Amino acid sequence: MNSTKKTARIAGVLYLVNGVTGFFSIIYVPSKLFVSGNAAATAHNILASERLFRLGIASEVICAVEYIYLLWILYRLLSGVSKTHASLMVIFGAAFVPIMCMNAVSEIAALMLLRGADFLSVFNQPQRESLAMLFLGVRRYGYDVGWIFGLWLFHFGVCVWKSGFLPRFLGALLIAACFGYLSVSLTTFLLPSYVNIVSRLANIPLTLGEPAAILWLLIRGAKDQPLEVGA
Repeated sequence: MNSTKKTARIAGVLYLVNGVTGFFSIIYVPSKLFVSGNAAATAHNILASERLFRLGIASEVICAVEYIYLLWILYRLLSGVSKTHASLMVIFGAAFVPIMCMNAVSEIAALMLLRGADFLSVFNQPQRESLAMLFLGVRRYGYDVGWIFGLWLFHFGVCVWKSGFLPRFLGALLIAACFGYLSVSLTTFLLPSYVNIVSRLANIPLTLGEPAAILWLLIRGAKDQPLEVGA
């Protein structure tokens, strides 16, 4: 791992794994099982497709752990460009990991409630379903809070822009994706009635930024040169 080309390719593989596990756990599974505002239907879907729900939890945990390796390899790749921006990239990125883990714990709690262990017999079925829906709601807001740490993409993008061995347009797309995450997070809490509109607009930079970086790192890598550690 002594050249930018090798390191970029490894980063691309790790980024792809991160993207696949994140999409599966954060977007795909909820879209198949969760019914907004309907605790009974959501409970029925989860219990009828419990294996899918558990796979989502496992994928979420894998994504969180693998994310740390991704941040480390990106730091190795970009610290020679700007150690300050590369360090902030890692700090903001790593801050998202505990949130992902707690969101997985919320899903486990929801599943425990729906399976109705003996010690939960004090609650009837509708109460357990409502409590499970509460934990799933906490999970959703956990991500809304977590998107604020999309700031890691700003520092990632600055490093890419300044690197000279990766194209500048990738840096611009990553910075745009950062503001996409920030807008969704802040709108959720400040202007909740505009969330749907802002989310649709934010999807434009979000669907361009990180996927483009993944494909470029994976397929093209970077201009080959020795890695250096810079200030």
